[in-house]
Amino acid sequence: MARSRSVAIYSLKGGVGKTTFAVNLAWAAAAQSGRSTLLWDLDAQAAATFLLRAGNAASEQAQAVFAREIAPERLIRPSAIAGLDVLPADRSLRGLDSFFFGLGKKRRLERLLGEVGREHERVLLDCPPGLTETSEQVLRAADLVIVPVIPSALSRRALDEVIEFLDRKGLRRGAVLPVYNMVDRRRTLHRQALEEQPDWPVVPMASAVEEMGVRRAPVGEFAARSPAAAALSDLWAAIERRLGRLGKAG
Repeated sequence: MARSRSVAIYSLKGGVGKTTFAVNLAWAAAAQSGRSTLLWDLDAQAAATFLLRAGNAASEQAQAVFAREIAPERLIRPSAIAGLDVLPADRSLRGLDSFFFGLGKKRRLERLLGEVGREHERVLLDCPPGLTETSEQVLRAADLVIVPVIPSALSRRALDEVIEFLDRKGLRRGAVLPVYNMVDRRRTLHRQALEEQPDWPVVPMASAVEEMGVRRAPVGEFAARSPAAAALSDLWAAIERRLGRLGKAG
C-alpha cells in the first residue's frame, strides 16, 4: 500500500463549510482516486458522522482513543461508500481540549495517525473550530491543512490568525491550503476577494451542498454533474498533486 497521508479540514471560524468539505473530499479520495480512505471526525457535534450515517448514539468512546484506552480500529466503521471508513465522533470529545492540556504530549494525534494509516492511504480529519489544544495537535500532525475561507473580511482575518499561530508555534506554514468556499460571483465583494487571491481554489455557493444534510450523502453521490461537484473534484485533484510532491520530497 502507498504511504498514508493526512489532510485536515480546519478553520478558526465555524460556519465556513468545514464539515461538508471533509465529507466531500473524503468521498473524492475513495471514489475519485480509489484510495483506501478514513474520515476521522474530531468534532463533538459529529456532523460528518451524521452525514455518512456512521454514528452510534450509545457510544461515548471517541475520546478514549486518545487516552489509549481503546484502539482506534475498534471504533472504525465502514460507510456506504466503497473504500471510505469513518472513525466517528461522539459527545465525549467535548472534553478533548482539557484532556490534551492535561496529557502534555503534543504528538499524540500524530502517532495515532501513524497507526490508522497502516490500513488507509488517506486520512481526512474533520476538526472542531478554534485555536485550541486540539487544533495545535492537528496543525502539528497533518501533512496538509485545508482552510475553507468565505470571501469576507472576518473569514480572511480568521485565516491570518491561523497563519500567525503557526508562525508563533514554529509549525509548518507551507502545509496550509486556503480555499474560497460558498463563492457567489454576483457579489462585488466576492469578486474582489477572488481577484486578490487568484491562485486559491474556489468552490461556489451551491444548493447541492445544502442538500447534503437531507440526503446524508456527499455531493458526488447525488449531483455528480453539478458545478459544486466539479469544483470539489478539481480541489481533490490539486490536493493529490500536493500530497504527491510531499512523497517525492520525503
